[in-house]
Order: sequence, then structure tokens, then C-alpha cells
Amino acid sequence: MVVAANPPYFCPYPGLFYKARLADVLVILDEVQFPRRTTWLSRNRFKNDQGALWLTVPVWKKGLGLQLISQVRICYDDRWPRKHLESLKVAYKHAPYLDEHVRFLEEMFSAKYEKLADLNLAIIRYLWSCLKLETNLVLQSELAVQSKGTRLLVDICRAVEASAFLVLEPVQKHLDQELFKENGIDLRPVKYAPPVYPQLWGDFLANLSTFDMLLNVGPKSPEVLWGGKPLTLKAGPAVV
Repeated sequence: MVVAANPPYFCPYPGLFYKARLADVLVILDEVQFPRRTTWLSRNRFKNDQGALWLTVPVWKKGLGLQLISQVRICYDDRWPRKHLESLKVAYKHAPYLDEHVRFLEEMFSAKYEKLADLNLAIIRYLWSCLKLETNLVLQSELAVQSKGTRLLVDICRAVEASAFLVLEPVQKHLDQELFKENGIDLRPVKYAPPVYPQLWGDFLANLSTFDMLLNVGPKSPEVLWGGKPLTLKAGPAVV
């Protein structure tokens, strides 16, 4: 059993799904601390005629102290959902596959989810389906694992009886690799190169929201993301 883990990012970049495809299970870290600083959990990049288009979901933080991701509530005090939707429709009005996904985008900004994690999970599951992923998606909260740091990742592996844990190469150096060894878990680095595809508005920008790829290349998105390569076997010392 090979497992990977990731927080529930807002409109995630393709790297999350690339890593997920190489695992048997992706665990969504919904019960770790929500960062006080700027975070991919509540914002991401798209693209318009000016370049990178940042969209942010406002959340309640003031006076609430430290919160778990699962506790964070969305703030609907202004008209940001309508503004975000209009920004995307204008930015991608010439995108070949906007019509195929605009209904979900409209639902995404009209449903008024109370919790940020619920909104993000709905988005992740939609993209999951569009990319035809077969990896199992599990929530940390379903595993009742409450530790921190590298210990959390090791405990997740033990909870799902995984023998290997996938991590993007740049993150590997920040983990306690000895702790994985002590627990008999193979720590496998994943080499990820951002996919390049036809894109609107001038020079290519890498690592935008996966929606940018989906709206521009539609059903070819899985082929673009995997680079035309067959699925790498979920065994062995490393994944390339």
C-alpha cells in the first residue's frame, strides 16, 4: 500500500493530482492547523490578460485563535463569490472548454458552503473525476490521527497499513527520514515537472490552478498531466 497526503487546497495545482495518481490512497489533511499567514488553502492563481489572476476565499480568523482546517468558516460578508465567478468567465471566455465546466464553476460560487474544507473538497472531487483518478481519497478526520509533523505522516501510514509514503522531492528534506525508517516505511520522492499546454493570454505560466489546464485542453488534461506516460507501478524505491 502506497499513501500520499496533502492539505485540501483551494482549486489545487496539477502537482497534487500527479502525486495522487502514483499512490493507492491520498489522505486529505483536514485536521492540521490552519496557517495564520497567506495559504494555498484559501487562494490560488488563474490567468487573465494581465497575467496571474489571484482569487481568494475570505475566511473568519480574527479572535478565533488557532483553528484546525476543518473548523475554518467562510466569510460571506461581501459579494466576492459573484465577483470571482465573473472574473473567471471574463478570463476564460475564449477557452475551448469553458462551456463544459461553467456549470460547476457557477455551483462552486453559489452553494455557500459554511466550511472552507467542504468547498475545497467539493472542488478536489470534481477535478478528481475530470482527471479520471482511481486513487482512493480519505480524510485525516476519518482516521482519527491527531499527531503532528513527521509523526503525523507516519501515523497515517500505520493507520492505513501503508508500506510506503510518497512526497514531492523538495519536501523530502523537511521530514524526519529516520522516523520513517524506524517504522518500516519506505519514503519515496516524486519528481514532478509542471505540464506545459496551450494557454490563453501570452507567455505560459506554470502551476496555475488545475482549472486552467482543464478549461484549455479539456479531456486531454490527463494525457497532458501524465506526459503521455503509462501509470508508474506503485512499487520500488522511487517514483519518477
